[in-house]
Amino acid sequence: MNMTEVARLLLGLRSAGWTEKEINDFVLYIESGEEQYKPKPRDVKA
Repeated sequence: MNMTEVARLLLGLRSAGWTEKEINDFVLYIESGEEQYKPKPRDVKA
């Protein structure tokens, strides 16, 4: 992934309502694979 793609990913996650902590943890999970950073499902209300 180049820096333009990374920036678009981060901006997209912000637009989707993710917090900065959720975004940082997700990036850490992608890089490290550590379960402690794995995203948790959100409750979706229809």
